Amino acid sequence: MDTHPGRTPQIELRQLRCLVAIVDEGTFTDAAIVLGVSQAAVSRTLASLEQALGVRLLRRTSREVSVTATGLRVVAHARRVLGEVDDLVGEATSGQARLRIGYAWSALGRHTLDFQRRWAERRPETEVQLVRTNSGTGGLAEGACDLAVVRRPLDDRRFDSVVVGLERRLCAMAADDPLARRRWIRLADISGRTLLVDRRTGTTTEELWAVGSRPVFQETHDVDDWLNSISTGHCVGLTPEATAHQYRRPGVVYRPVRDAEPVVVRLAWWRDDPHPARAAAVELLTELYREA
Repeated sequence: MDTHPGRTPQIELRQLRCLVAIVDEGTFTDAAIVLGVSQAAVSRTLASLEQALGVRLLRRTSREVSVTATGLRVVAHARRVLGEVDDLVGEATSGQARLRIGYAWSALGRHTLDFQRRWAERRPETEVQLVRTNSGTGGLAEGACDLAVVRRPLDDRRFDSVVVGLERRLCAMAADDPLARRRWIRLADISGRTLLVDRRTGTTTEELWAVGSRPVFQETHDVDDWLNSISTGHCVGLTPEATAHQYRRPGVVYRPVRDAEPVVVRLAWWRDDPHPARAAAVELLTELYREA
């Protein structure tokens, strides 16, 4: 067969489907029936694929069709490619059948279960999936979700958002920390302490304290590492109230920070491609936070 060195073969999905159909059905005639085309069209399509690849994929006799060694490898790849294409089509055309809501650390806190239950009652045709993605956009930029719960403003103009509620700020500390004996604390109580933060997704910044009275900031990018480090007593953390409901950990307690501004909770989405169920999600989340 003629080959073209240096030129990438132009392969079409119809050629891969034809090859797989022939192998699965065992004959060109049966493959033609499954594909809804003529037997001659099946022969031409296979020939064009072999021509493009420059290799023999099938051996055809008057009695049977057999697959060459190279053909076996190509068929295996073809099945994977066709499966991925089917997944891609399903992803793009799922419409209202699924709603993926991303979040970085703590989803919706104590509202998470109520949201899932009420959503199932009101919108049974749309399955909700909560997706944890430790990114500043809650997974939007990565394509991991359709909507995202974020707790700090998104400066990226590709996204739009709306405020759905407010959450108290809590201080996470070791259970044997002297501050744990109090019902609440102030920001000044942790000045000079080591404060573990996630600058990529977190809501705690130096601006919460006056210059000269700030904690020593130390970074992490994982909530489990954050909790494990705090439980040792070597550091404390400042976090939205949702974290306390989402992550209860032996050896770690949470106390309200009385003089800290609340955390604003937003629901965000792609500005030019909002999910059809966006308005319903905003309505339900706003309702839940208003009831708190």
